[in-house]
Parts: sequence; C-alpha cells; structure tokens
Amino acid sequence: MSWEKKQRVIALMVVMVALIAMRSEGQTVCNASVSSLEACEPAATPPNPPPPTQECCAALSHADFACLCTYKNDPLLPSLGIDPKLAFQVPVKCNLPPPPC
Repeated sequence: MSWEKKQRVIALMVVMVALIAMRSEGQTVCNASVSSLEACEPAATPPNPPPPTQECCAALSHADFACLCTYKNDPLLPSLGIDPKLAFQVPVKCNLPPPPC
C-alpha cells in the first residue's frame, strides 16, 4: 500500500473526517479502527461514490461522531480526494445517526 493510500485511509477517519497519522494495526481514532475504515473510502470519494459497504457501516457503528466532527474542516481531506460533505453523509447511508456537526 502506497503512502498516499495510507494517508487517504487516515483522512477518511475524519469522515468521518481527517486525522493525519501513520496507519498501524490496532490504531483507533474516535473509537474507530483505522484499518476497518478503509472500506469507507470509496463512499467518500467523488465524483460518483458507491454506497457504503456492510464492512464500512460496521466500522462506523462504533465511531464517536462528535469526536470526528472536530476534523470536519481539515484541509487534508480535499487534498487527498476525499469530499468532506460526502464523508459526513456516509453514516446516514449506513442507517446510523447523522454526525452532530
């Protein structure tokens, strides 16, 4: 996996929403595993994101959305091809409560 891909996965955390960190096994951000959220990346990447997968939704079911909201305006997301607006729509598409931000 390239460095750019790792950064995209981490940025997606800030879906739900961008946190810059090195990806490693067991690392969590806002109660969500970085590695499990990799499945959510396509659902937050324009121009035509597919619906989130069951794996993505399962990962988001444990996330602390209030915590993730603190990263909503992180400038890294757009620079990595992640649309923050799309990222914050993913929980709703998973039939989870919307983020409070």
